[in-house]
Amino acid sequence: GQVVYSIAEGTEHGASVGNIAKDLGIDADTLSARKFRMITGSSKQYFNINASTGALSVNEPIDREQLCELKSACLLNYELVLENPLELYRMEFKVLDVNDNSPSFPLSEYHINMPEFLSAGARFTLPNAQDLDEGTNSVQNYTLSPDEHFHLEMQTRGDGSKYPELVLKKALDREQQAIHRLVLTAKDGGDPPKSGDIPVIVTVLDTNDNAPEFGHSVYRVSILENSPSGTLVVQVHATDLDEGPNAEIRYSFSNATSADLQQMFSIHPQTGEVTVNGVLAIQRPLLEMLIEARDNGAFGMSGTAKLLVEITDVNNHSPEITITSLSSPIPESAVPGTVIALLSIMDKDPGENGKVTCQIPDNLPFQLKPSLESYYSLVTSGLLDRELISGYNITITATDLGSPPITTQKTLWVQISDVNDNPPVFSADTFDVFVEENNPLGAFLYQVSASDPDMGENGRVSYMLRNSTVAGSALASLLSVSLSNGSIYAKCAFDFEQLRSFYFQVEAKDNGSPALSAAITVNVYISDQNDNAPAILYPTNQNGSIAVEVVPRLADEDYLVTKVVADDEDNAQNAWLSYHLTHSSDPTLFHLAPHSGELRTTRSMRSTDFLKHKVVVVVRDHGDPPLSSTVTVGILLADTLPQALPDFDDSGEPPPLLNATNIYLIVSLACVSSIFAAFLLFLAIVQL
Repeated sequence: GQVVYSIAEGTEHGASVGNIAKDLGIDADTLSARKFRMITGSSKQYFNINASTGALSVNEPIDREQLCELKSACLLNYELVLENPLELYRMEFKVLDVNDNSPSFPLSEYHINMPEFLSAGARFTLPNAQDLDEGTNSVQNYTLSPDEHFHLEMQTRGDGSKYPELVLKKALDREQQAIHRLVLTAKDGGDPPKSGDIPVIVTVLDTNDNAPEFGHSVYRVSILENSPSGTLVVQVHATDLDEGPNAEIRYSFSNATSADLQQMFSIHPQTGEVTVNGVLAIQRPLLEMLIEARDNGAFGMSGTAKLLVEITDVNNHSPEITITSLSSPIPESAVPGTVIALLSIMDKDPGENGKVTCQIPDNLPFQLKPSLESYYSLVTSGLLDRELISGYNITITATDLGSPPITTQKTLWVQISDVNDNPPVFSADTFDVFVEENNPLGAFLYQVSASDPDMGENGRVSYMLRNSTVAGSALASLLSVSLSNGSIYAKCAFDFEQLRSFYFQVEAKDNGSPALSAAITVNVYISDQNDNAPAILYPTNQNGSIAVEVVPRLADEDYLVTKVVADDEDNAQNAWLSYHLTHSSDPTLFHLAPHSGELRTTRSMRSTDFLKHKVVVVVRDHGDPPLSSTVTVGILLADTLPQALPDFDDSGEPPPLLNATNIYLIVSLACVSSIFAAFLLFLAIVQL
């Protein structure tokens, strides 16, 4: 927004100018909270804003002539900056002229030498008065004190400017009056009007009746502002119709030309060449000087011409980048269009040299938007992600339109703050865990791990079990998980024969607000241990008695006596069973198949075979270490099933020939026989 005020120069301190809050539609109660401040390029603070009411008042009286010199329009530009949210308003103050300056002449008195032989109508240039006021408050007319020989006329130059001339209306007679004292009065158009006087002393001479005349009443030239000393600006030329010394002309700057311009330029008195005499350190684009040509006659006459010098700007100022406001860090959740900074970009050169273009690199999620004159807003143009880029170095490049252009760069560091926008992530969707049965209580099973790219509390992950049941029991009774590191522990001993596998879910949750979570499924597979011995299903020994199988008395070879059937609750090789015959009353009569458990006859039965036999079968698994079970089977050789089964505690089989007792007896008998034979041999030898 923009608001324009008008204020007369010299307005007293504290005078009200307006109410900025009402004029801009701002709530005055929020000015202090929004950290308002006024920004201006002026070295003085001419205005104040009341933070409570928004009233705008004069802080220091303004001198329009000191502030704006000879400019026709005197403007003061202020910017009002408010924060939360960031807003910028422009205030323009038009300083109105007050008739506070009287016309003045550059000299305390003005002398004119007039030859006495001049006829009526002769003209003499009078000095121009200067009035620092503008418009109607500047010089409007001139008056001359009454005199019978002179009157005043106004003349117009080629550029439209007016100047007073003294016109002779009656011939002079030096012998009657050698000096005429007149008073030239300049009046402005103020209300009330002000005036200034200068004595005009006319000395009547007897010589030189022609004044030099310039070829042009106005000379217009342009030079570069960086022109070095000695640069030729223009050569003026005037002619004098007189002859001899009265026609020799000397050039100089008129006393009406300001002293600073006379120091900045020099004019050659004989050639009329105007050159640069120093540095053109001036801000006005158009300089005005009066050049006087005076002849060398005894009564030197002069003519004047106006020299207008236009200073052509050279692009010698680089753009200036000022950071008025900067918000950093900004959250990564900032929407496109969020204002990050307010920039002021100025170039002191006028015209095209002072126009500036501003840009930032295209590969950034930011853009520059022009605000008020010479202001830009840096806003976001895309989505931000701190996990990808945590901060940006934004290089602002300002280039003017001069030839050659001048570029200025300034770098801003904008930091991105974290927002909890990432849930924890596991490395896989499921995990498989293998555990042996009969594990100890508190055994470590597995450690799940989730990562969260957010920072601080937003990235701190905790773990928990999701409620569920396993085989009718609550999951919490079987497992526990570490809240901090995701380690999973067993709270009971697993039994493969009761529970072979199950699954559950672990939830990872961050500590952000609101918290984000993710879950993973863990499959638990319980591996078997050889903790069950084979169970013999058939034949069985009931109540301690031996199982009896009846075989025909004359059974053939490979006759199936019985089949031992066993089972093992373990799994895999722990349940692989093999059958072994560890004892048989007649090893030559029976054999046992190791894999099927079939007990068969090795040969055909004979009538000489004992009727009762007893075998012991061992069933062994393939675990590590292996477990086994035994069963004793009694075998009765009979063609019919007897009414009562015999006792198999004594199988009826003959005692073995070489049992331990028999061996002892045989050895003893052999020793006694040897001793007796040796004794008989000894007796025989003695008798012989």
